[in-house]
Amino acid sequence: MYLALSRLKVITGKEAEFEAAWKNRKPNTHGVKGFKKFNLFIGNINKEFSIYIFHSEWNSENDFINWTKSDIFQVAHKNPTPQGNLYLGPPDFDGYVGLPEFEGFKVVI
Repeated sequence: MYLALSRLKVITGKEAEFEAAWKNRKPNTHGVKGFKKFNLFIGNINKEFSIYIFHSEWNSENDFINWTKSDIFQVAHKNPTPQGNLYLGPPDFDGYVGLPEFEGFKVVI
């Protein structure tokens, strides 16, 4: 499994507008080989910004990379600034490769 994770600082007071833009965006992973799911979380909120974390799960890092090289990705990310007034800078990206021996492992506390 591969996890693509980005953190984005949304200007305080712009959260509803940001969330509406994400809800209304065209999906660009439907039917893409290796795509599993997408999640959006809100984290720390302060006077300046709210942290949003969005991640997608993939069967492999190679599937994710292939998607980033696809036409559908290029079209979806061609003009990333229509809501540029909502953010403090670009997303901060990290990618993580799953450890197969721990995938599906659950801890009950």
